[in-house]
Amino acid sequence: MTYHFRQALLAMRGNLTATLGTLTTMTLTLLMLGGVLLLTLNVNRTLEGLESQVEVAAFLESGANGAALLGQVEGLPGVREARLVSSEAVLAEMTRDYPSTAEAAGLVGNPFPDTLRVRVGRVEDSRPVAEAVAKLPGVEDVEYGAGYVDQAVRTLTTVRAAGYGLVALLFAGTLLSILNAVRVAMYARRKEISVMRLLGATRGFIRTPHVIEGVLLGTLSSVLALSVLAPGYLALAERVATFAPVFPVVRDLDTLLPLLGAVAMLGILTGLAGSLFATRRYLRELE
Repeated sequence: MTYHFRQALLAMRGNLTATLGTLTTMTLTLLMLGGVLLLTLNVNRTLEGLESQVEVAAFLESGANGAALLGQVEGLPGVREARLVSSEAVLAEMTRDYPSTAEAAGLVGNPFPDTLRVRVGRVEDSRPVAEAVAKLPGVEDVEYGAGYVDQAVRTLTTVRAAGYGLVALLFAGTLLSILNAVRVAMYARRKEISVMRLLGATRGFIRTPHVIEGVLLGTLSSVLALSVLAPGYLALAERVATFAPVFPVVRDLDTLLPLLGAVAMLGILTGLAGSLFATRRYLRELE
């Protein structure tokens, strides 16, 4: 193993330009991947916050059978919870929040109708559930904050999809870069490899230094990427929490450490997979 490790280091030094190019590409890719994953984590946390707050309110017509409508609404797809609130309960809530409401109600009577309050499983279900509830007989109007919810869902979904697309492109570039680096190293040693094959060296013996090279590049890239990503994110999260506390930025280490560990492991596995594929393919070409 010491021989193979030394050969891997010699190959990296002998092809310094390709090695640095691969190392840079992998580091940038892991940085982007980690950034997108952290962004997605915060987007999901924001969506969870929205989901816990979004409520579809259905205002019933006078004389409508609220209990029957409640049963129909509870059976709709996407509905997590529904409850019937009487007009008297709505008036009591409004009076608690806005005391002047009681005076107005004393003059003109209770202006609030019986209301069905519906919570959905996902924030994306708000619109279809609201449209389905609005079609039920006995429902006069439906409100769920369409402008705010729809815009938030579109923005967050677009950000998440763009991030995943960018990461996929970067990983494709990284794999090609690793393949090229290993191929260059093997081409530079093609005569040595031919002699080794004539002397009976196995494929595994020839491939091992290049596989070690791929793992070393993956490990170095992971270390470099995390040394920039972790402190940079924590500093940014601290600023966001200070100046915009309304955003639920993820800062707890129990959530962040597994994600950062997955990024590091992915870098190592990418180096291993790329070098295995490149060496197997090139040895076939030589034979």
